[in-house]
Amino acid sequence: MSVAVQSRRPVARDVFQWISYLQYPAVLVTLGYVLKSGIDVAQVARNGWAPVFDGWNYALLYAGVAIGLSSLQDPARTQNEISLRVWRNPRAGRWMLGVLAAYAGLAMAGGLVGAYRADTTVVAQLSMGLVAFGLGMVGLLKTAMEMREHHRGDRAGGEAGA
Repeated sequence: MSVAVQSRRPVARDVFQWISYLQYPAVLVTLGYVLKSGIDVAQVARNGWAPVFDGWNYALLYAGVAIGLSSLQDPARTQNEISLRVWRNPRAGRWMLGVLAAYAGLAMAGGLVGAYRADTTVVAQLSMGLVAFGLGMVGLLKTAMEMREHHRGDRAGGEAGA
């Protein structure tokens, strides 16, 4: 007698969870550009500031992509015990959402104002990198709101005992 193994087709939530893991290579690329710009700062006397600004622009761009990819994760899961404790606590969760909203708003506002008032290409490029970072933060804010609602300990839907 054989037992049939039931195969489970991945649902969209699983696919997005898998895609969200692409955030880690994007973070590594971001760190590479940050390190490269640090080296370029040490060589400013020889090469000027252009390589430094290019590195910062790419770091902001890839950081925004990484954060945007992280927003694809399943809000029913948390990445670690610390984030689970934050989202279970109503006050800490509200505070964290405020911090994320401030980061997203300030990054996007600063980037848009900088792009509008830019006198040079360098400032315009850095501003667009800042806008990309802010857009990634908006995606993260949306996911964080869903995580908070899912894990809150003071509501019936939260997993207070989990």
